[in-house]
Parts: sequence; C-alpha cells; structure tokens
Amino acid sequence: SGPSLKKGKSRLFYGLHEDFACVAVVGLGKADSGVCGAENWDTSKENIRAAVSGCRLLQDLEVKHVDVDGCGDAQSAAEGAVLGLFNYDQLKTKKKTKVTTQLHGADSTGWAKGVVYAEGQNLARLLMEAPANHITPTAFANIIEEKISSNAQQVTIHKSKAWIEEQQMGAFLSVARGSEEPPLFLELHYNGSPDSTQPPLLFVGKGITFDGGISLKPSQSMDAMRADMGGAATVCASVVTAAALKLPVNLILAPLCENMPSGKATKPGDVVKAKNGKTIQVDNTDAEGRLILADALCYGHTFNPRAIVNVATLTAMDVALGSGATGVFTNSDWLWEQLHKASVVTGDRVWRMPLFQHYTKQVTDSQLADLNNIGKYSSGGACTAAAFLREFVSLPHWAHLDIAGVMSNKDEVPYLRKGMSGRPTRTLVEFAA
Repeated sequence: SGPSLKKGKSRLFYGLHEDFACVAVVGLGKADSGVCGAENWDTSKENIRAAVSGCRLLQDLEVKHVDVDGCGDAQSAAEGAVLGLFNYDQLKTKKKTKVTTQLHGADSTGWAKGVVYAEGQNLARLLMEAPANHITPTAFANIIEEKISSNAQQVTIHKSKAWIEEQQMGAFLSVARGSEEPPLFLELHYNGSPDSTQPPLLFVGKGITFDGGISLKPSQSMDAMRADMGGAATVCASVVTAAALKLPVNLILAPLCENMPSGKATKPGDVVKAKNGKTIQVDNTDAEGRLILADALCYGHTFNPRAIVNVATLTAMDVALGSGATGVFTNSDWLWEQLHKASVVTGDRVWRMPLFQHYTKQVTDSQLADLNNIGKYSSGGACTAAAFLREFVSLPHWAHLDIAGVMSNKDEVPYLRKGMSGRPTRTLVEFAA
C-alpha cells in the first residue's frame, strides 16, 4: 500500500507471505530503460544492480538467507546482491550477518554467471581493503595462487629477487630497494584458449602493496596507499574469474613490491636503467608505479601477446574524471572499442584519454637520462604518465587503464559500500569474454 516507490527507494513489509518473514521492495525506475548513449551504460542493468543491493536492508535485520527476484536480468541481479552484501570486517570482533542469496525465478545460468563476476570484484576489494602489513607482496601472491590453482594449468611465481636482477629490471628494483619486504614478480599462465598456438592476451597490473617512499604523500590520505596495488588486484581477480568461467585468457603479470623510505631508498634525481636499456631520471619517487610497469611491459613483449592491457592506480586521475569512469589511454581503436563495449554492459565505465606526442615530449626532455619519470610541467600528469609507459611498448594493441579515480567508493556507486571498490574487475572480465 501507499505511493509507488521511486528509483532506489526501499520499503520493508512483514507478514506478506507465509514463506518470507520479511520482504524488501525497491524501486527499479523506468521499465526498459536500456542503453543510454549519454551515460555510456545500460540503465536497466544499473537500476537492477542498485535495487537488488537492497539485500543490505535485510542483512541489517540479521536475515541470514535472501531469495532474490531476478528482475528480468538474473546476472545483473546477482551482481547487485553479491556486490551489495560485501563488507570487509575480517579483522573486527563483531561482524555483520553472513547472508546467502539465491535466485527466486528462472535463468539460473545468468544468476550463476553474475555471482562469479561479483565474487571476482569482491576478491579485488578484499585485497585492496586489507592493511598493508597483512597483504605484503608474498602474501598477495600466495592468495592469488591459492584462488587460481584449481583452474589454472600452470602457475609460476618468481619470488626471488635474484630472478628480477637476472631480468635486468632496474626500474622495478629501484622502487623496491627501500623496503624490508622482498619484491616479487607474479606471473600467472592460465591457458583457457583451446588453440594453444593463439598469442596470449596479456594483463599487467601495478602491485605496490604500500606506497610511501622518499617523496611522501600527505599523512591524512596515506593509509589509502594500502590499495596502491589495485591494478594487480583487479587484473589478478579478473583472471581468477576468467579461469572459473573458462574464458580464453592466457597470461597475467604483476610486479609486486613496497615503496618505502629508508637509507637504501631511491632518491629524487637518481637515474635507473629499465629492462629495455632506457635510462630514467627519477625526479619524484612517488611516481613509482610507472617504473615497475615499464619493466613488466618490456618482459611481457617476450610472450608475443596479441594485446596488452595494463591497469594501475597511477596518477591523480581523480582530478580529471572523478569516480565516474576509468581513464583509458590506448594506441588501438580496436582495443578501445572492445573495452568500451564491455564497460557499457557492466556499468563500470571507461573513458578515452589523449595519448598525444605533446605529452611524450614532456617525459623525453630529461636533463640526465633518456626519460624523466614525471612531466616537465605540473599539469596533465595522467597524460604524461601514459606517454612514459608508451616508451616501453612496441605492439599495435596496448591500453593503459588508470584506475586511481575509481579506486575507492564513497556513495557514488549505490551497490558498493564505502571503501575500496575493486573496479574495473567486471569490465576486464567482460572484455576478456
């Protein structure tokens, strides 16, 4: 009874049905909204995800099992339920009620797929939210190895600093040298393609498990730097998900280390040499993510991939796009179209950013070396970072996803609680599919 519910508004009813002690009803918005060109997403799917995340109302009432109406799109409903109920309280003595959900209706296949997609994003959220003393490079790699081992044909983890030295990854090692935690290069081979001769799709994720360093950040925001491995978290979670779905994704690379200040740490003005022989003047040790990615990108070329997608919480992308979309820099129209198409489906949007020679000149004009790890001007930092990375790519299909702006969620995405977001894991999975 009462007036109809507006989109996203909810109401609880008791005693409506003998099988359900409590029923949560949430407004879905306009029927058949579909893909919106202005918003770059499928509005119907987003409305369903937001509405079904209303499961949290029942969780707050300590309801332990919820039957969910598929709302005409069981996959989106499952994503809304599983994403909405996630809460990082592993380290608290008082925890929220653990809620199980199931589809009340048809399309169990779509529901199951949505659950896997959402659990993948929740894995990334868990890794990003956990404190840095719990998620060290070694701990991160162990978790991913455990998650993927049941599905992957091969898992290779290079735990040895000696291996990284043999690969002459001087840029990567320069970032890790200030920390007591040993660096680690995580290399996962998931052979999902039935064609063993098919060149792999390469995902590369930045894995700075804590970002401190000589060029320190303001103390008020430094605790969030436990999530500076968001790139590695999302790509690894994507491949764990792809393996569960048996998708044709073949390879992933994640350089993992801490960036810390110490007597051994790299200093502003130091010059280091990357794997491809290029020298880099490190004028800001807080621009460290591009250094470890540079060596990983060089190494990735040895697998002759058909495309490379690297993901990183790299710059102040939040200034340019806020949390509305992941910034994409790419040399490939085809790759952009595939990523964009995937993001429309998932609602976790991407937006193409410029990769002009204008920005390249700002990183190649270095006083002491071939490249500078920051641009010569204070503006356009996201663009100069992408231009820097392009110096280590020779393939025609490469994309750099800067996810710094979407790293965390306040209240912008209604089906995610406040905290680390795990974005854009579902978009990466949909792209790989």
